[in-house]
Amino acid sequence: MATVILLIIIYLSFIGLGLPDTMLGAAWPAMYRDLSAPIHYAGIISMITAAGSVVSSLMSARITRFAGTGVVTVSSVFLTAMALIGFSFSNNVVWLFILAIPLGLGAGSVDAALNNYVALHFKARHMNWLHCFWGIGASIGPLIMSAQLKATGSWSQGYMTVGIIQLCIVIVLLATLPLWKRSKREQGDKHAESTPHLSFRKIAQLPGVKQMLLGFFCYCTIEVVAGTWGTSFMVTVRNISPENAARWIGLYYIGITAGRFISGLFTLKINNLQLIRLGQIVILLGIVLMLLPYNASITTGFMVFGLGCAPIFPSMLHETPRSFGREYSQSIIGMQMASASLASTIMPMIFGSLASAFDFSIFPVFLGALLLISILLIEASKKKSRRLKTG
Repeated sequence: MATVILLIIIYLSFIGLGLPDTMLGAAWPAMYRDLSAPIHYAGIISMITAAGSVVSSLMSARITRFAGTGVVTVSSVFLTAMALIGFSFSNNVVWLFILAIPLGLGAGSVDAALNNYVALHFKARHMNWLHCFWGIGASIGPLIMSAQLKATGSWSQGYMTVGIIQLCIVIVLLATLPLWKRSKREQGDKHAESTPHLSFRKIAQLPGVKQMLLGFFCYCTIEVVAGTWGTSFMVTVRNISPENAARWIGLYYIGITAGRFISGLFTLKINNLQLIRLGQIVILLGIVLMLLPYNASITTGFMVFGLGCAPIFPSMLHETPRSFGREYSQSIIGMQMASASLASTIMPMIFGSLASAFDFSIFPVFLGALLLISILLIEASKKKSRRLKTG
């Protein structure tokens, strides 16, 4: 019973984790005017947040081993809540730079800890549904900001609202903190938080880990570049109006969110690796549809592309303890989450530079090339990791 209640709490936490992730983009047109800040400062805030996530993700194994997943989750969500409430009181962009640090540290720590906990304790369908709930939170965040801007004209109220929601989640987490130990006893798990201390270099030397991390980085690049630059591709290359392009890119995110729910059902019949391969095939189909000279194929292509992306991220995380061992999973998942944050930070800028130097018509080619590289790396990782389990 404790395990079931705890799973519900984890789902709730992931909705909360998704809420602030998409708010800055929704709020920034109002924020930079109110704060008299240059418009490009949003990128700096995002980079600081991502840097904090990278650091806390890499440290997640040590922190979780010391404090336990439950305490890490409570403290991380509380740190995030305080940062968001701090955003609401900020009257200078410098405060946003400062508060972006705890925002990133809190988000990265709870993300790595909960992903590892679910990978260790629950079936693949729950990992997919967990990330579906993140998508729900990420979708609700801009809606809350939009509603507050419309009702009060104040972006600060939007951040205050989400900060209060996060505090409510903290209260629920505190009240249910004993469930983490009770759930561990119910499942008879002896390895969840007793990971051996190995350096990142030692972890990376495990068979297949380097290939998996590079493949994961390539996949995360595919996901973030598609979301960041898909609208620009539609407008500049396919001559679609900005209004329609903005609406159609929403189909991509709908595809990811809905696809993760569907993927959870698929896990009843197929394993993680089969689900990853299926997703890669569907991504390829989406890229082919993007290349066809019809507007209808573009909209369908982005939806299909999102459906293909849906199972890959959660399935790779869920496969980690099975490929590399439960004792190493927290360290490796922390490195995976750091890799995801790094890809989200630098790769949209790199693609933007390439598109400026050449043309946005390279968009589907770039995605296709990364897809091929990620397929080769993930397959190589799986082959090498078998030696770890049999050796």
